[in-house]
Amino acid sequence: MSNEYTKSSGEGNQIKKKLIELMKLAEEMGIDISGELDELDVMLGETSKAEAAWEKVVLARHQERPCSMDYIGLIFDDFIELHGDRAFGDDPAIVGGIAFLNGKPVTIIANQRGRSLQERIHRNAGMANPEGYRKALRLAKQAEKFHRPIITFVDTAGAYPGIGAEERGIGESIAHNLRDFSRLRTPIICVIIGEGGSGGALGICVGDKVYMLENSIYSVISPEGCASILLRDPSRAKNAAAMLRISSEDLMAFNVIDGVIKEPGEGAHTDPAVVAASIKEVLVKDIAGLEEIPLSVLVCNRNQKIRAVGYWEEG
Repeated sequence: MSNEYTKSSGEGNQIKKKLIELMKLAEEMGIDISGELDELDVMLGETSKAEAAWEKVVLARHQERPCSMDYIGLIFDDFIELHGDRAFGDDPAIVGGIAFLNGKPVTIIANQRGRSLQERIHRNAGMANPEGYRKALRLAKQAEKFHRPIITFVDTAGAYPGIGAEERGIGESIAHNLRDFSRLRTPIICVIIGEGGSGGALGICVGDKVYMLENSIYSVISPEGCASILLRDPSRAKNAAAMLRISSEDLMAFNVIDGVIKEPGEGAHTDPAVVAASIKEVLVKDIAGLEEIPLSVLVCNRNQKIRAVGYWEEG
């Protein structure tokens, strides 16, 4: 377990311990501090929520957390990687290709963060440039042409915000993916396995089914970014994490995702094979179900699902 995770849990327990000691002391001295205790209890509740949310962030970013290529190797057979966007170049931050799932050909598109420092530099920590999203769309259209289901694995802090990316049209490339993925006449299943950050995640996360691993996160902005921009205090990243409601449980409650895939023990890094087996079970079941739906109905349902995200009514 990471030191940051342990530290967060320890701080919360220390606060609770001090509060109990204060209650006992006040009782012994015959002092009524119920009002102050109520205020502290509210503050403790807010702190606990912030700590719990931050623990999810820490686990989603865990150094040993399985990457997309780990799951591809555990779930699929005979993966053949395809390269390039046929316009500018190849982006190693997004991997894609063809593989077999229980003997059935599928197309895989995934963010690849890398694990070692050298690989993370090569992969740009999974933060894709425009050519990465254009490669993803090229492979998705190829999958549609050959009637292959599409499976995406999302794990990125966001699209790369560099000058070159802006010059080559990062916003446009993501927008094209949002539009065209919503129209593809083939089943699409998306799984958020770590961080699902902003438009960088959305660029390959438009699907008929969207799942999150239990300790993954999905948000319009990072907690650190929210704390700096909205709260004007970078030290309040934990509070921002709670406010953003970025956990799989929150997003399931909001109907943003279709399901949560459980993780063993203290996270996916403790037993990747178990998590991979759970993901595979979901993929096999959903592909079989989605392929029974007429393509015109499948696309219509997908668009209705997308438009329903964020919809609300005043009571």
